[in-house]
This record gives sequence, structure tokens and C-alpha cells, in this order.
Amino acid sequence: MDFGLSEEQQQLKESARAFLSGECPTTFVRKTMATGEGYPRELYDHIAKLGWRGLIVPEKFGGAGLGMLDMAVILEEGGYAAMPGPFLFSSVLAASALKLSGSEQLKAKWLTPLAEGKAIGTVAIVESAGSIDQRDINATATKGGAGFHLTGAKMFVPYANVADFVVVAAKNNAREISLFVADAKAPGVTIRSLKNLDLTRRVSNVELKGAPAEQLGGGDDLFAKLIDVAAIAVAADSLGGTERALEMAVDYSKVREQFGKPIGSFQALKHAAAEIVADVEPARAMLWYAAYAQDTGAADAERVASMAKARLCDIYSRGTDRAVLMHGGIGFTWEHDMHLWFKRARFNESYFGSPSFHRERVAVLGAY
Repeated sequence: MDFGLSEEQQQLKESARAFLSGECPTTFVRKTMATGEGYPRELYDHIAKLGWRGLIVPEKFGGAGLGMLDMAVILEEGGYAAMPGPFLFSSVLAASALKLSGSEQLKAKWLTPLAEGKAIGTVAIVESAGSIDQRDINATATKGGAGFHLTGAKMFVPYANVADFVVVAAKNNAREISLFVADAKAPGVTIRSLKNLDLTRRVSNVELKGAPAEQLGGGDDLFAKLIDVAAIAVAADSLGGTERALEMAVDYSKVREQFGKPIGSFQALKHAAAEIVADVEPARAMLWYAAYAQDTGAADAERVASMAKARLCDIYSRGTDRAVLMHGGIGFTWEHDMHLWFKRARFNESYFGSPSFHRERVAVLGAY
């Protein structure tokens, strides 16, 4: 039995690495970070032509109709390049919410332009408690007329500043958590950009005051599936980022000299690099299985998604810590690129559930 990527997936991975190496070097990442909106439109026009923005969108709505494992391959390369912009939040999370439970009309309205590169979506879950726990979601959706009206405040919403639509988690009339789709430009939606530690990602606060919205079906089950998709997506980005941090640290240790020899010859640095490698390899297999389980509807899909998120985010934070230390003083400077991945690791660790949240979720799902 082959537990690796298929030939097509391997080709997708290699082509993504080659494309991003040429179109998204760190100089480009820094240039995007310096802009107000943090959204590199020209790059996103390119990836729309490559089909990435509609990779998991069904073919009938203009997408490629591929699965989460294929998307994980792209996300890993995006993490390796520290690709800025809303790709993960729009083409993965917002697209998945619509694909999993949107009406045919909603799918045609938003998935088709999203796949074509003409629309951007995002997801709004977190509120003042800073948690994705359903008990901490207090936004409400009130039935009125042909749809619903949303009221509440959402925090740290990724790329709401450039989004065309927002998938919002709110309590419905039955006081259950459901997902709703609101036009980001609709009356009653106020977006305020925030400063963020990781400038390759932008977040905003979103105020909802009677904003018109349409409900997605699925209720709690859909919300849980969205958590699974987000967990796998962030884990894939974290895998790529850890690989890049390790590569940068090893390359530096080969050319930086102390006491007349490369610092990479010192045992302590060899151990640090070896520990990152030992972390990454089994975690890669865990990620691939989590994505495969999501695609096939395996019985343990929820549990392994949370396992992948917790493990990869721990590894990413620890790996970038060690990579910075392996660089010495220069690793702490703005001029050196290492901080791009160091800060991204902190964002990934907190976004869509901390490692401790997902470890507890694994325990609950496993009835421990």
C-alpha cells in the first residue's frame, strides 16, 4: 500500500513550489506587508488562472472539484513561502462552508465568482472571549422576511477588509450555532482593520447590526466540519513553515563560522536541527491522513483533524524558536527573514483553536 502522495499530487506540489519561488520571494512578501490592505491582487490573479482559488469548488460551479488532500499540498507550499493574502480563509474555509451546506442558489452566487477569482470570502467566528468554543459565541440571527438579520461583534476576522462575503457563526432562533452568509458591503456591516503581529495576515473587527444574511444548513454538524477543515488547513500551512525555518537554519549553520569552523559542526546545533526533523516527518504523515480522512468521511475524521492542528502548531512554534536561536543575534532582527515564519507560527497557534483546545477536543471525541 502506498502511503505517499499520488503522482498528480506530487506534480501539484512541485509546480506550486516552483511558482511561489519565482512569484512570491521574501522581497515580495515584505512589499505586501508594507501595504495597507495586505492583499497582493496581481499574485491572486495569477493563482486564479492556475485554478488554486477554485481547487475544492465543485466543477459545476467552475472549480476543479478536488479534495482536501490536494488543497493541503498547496497550503503547505503557501506556508513554505509565507504567502500573504486571504487564500486559506477564502478558498479553503469560506469555500468549504458553502460547498458543505449552501443552497444551490448561494453556491452559484458566491462559489462561482470565488473560483473565477472575482470574489473573496472569509469566516467570522471569534468574539470577545477569543475562543471558537460554541459556548462563547453570542452573536444572534433573527428570522425576518425572506432571510435573517445578524447582530453581534466578531473579532480578528481575517481579510474582512477586502472580503466580498463573510461566513458568520451565530445563534439561530433555536439558540443553536449555525452558519450564515452576509454580504460584506451590506447595510449593518461595519469593518474596522486591526494591527496584527503577523503582517502576512490581516484581521479586522466586524460589527453586525441587523445585517441581512442567508442561513447555511447543517447547524452544529456544519460548524464542527468547518473546524475540521480549518484545523487541517492551518496544520498544512504550519508544516510548510516549519520546513522553511529548518532549511534556513541549516543553510545558515553551514556558512556562519565560530572558532574557525561552521557552527553547524557543533553538536548542540546538530541536535536542534535533528529534533525538528524528528518532529516534522511523523507529523507530515498525520496531516496527510487527516486530509484523506476528511475527503473520505472516515469515522475518525474529526479526531485526527484536531490531532494534526495541535501537533503541527506545537511543532511550528518550537521549530521556529530553535531556528531563531540557531541564527544567533541576527535571527532576532527585522532585516532577517526568519521573523516572517516565527510570527506566522504564533498566528497559526492561536487561530481556529489553540493546541490545548484541540487536545481537549481529541479527548472528548475519544471519550477519554
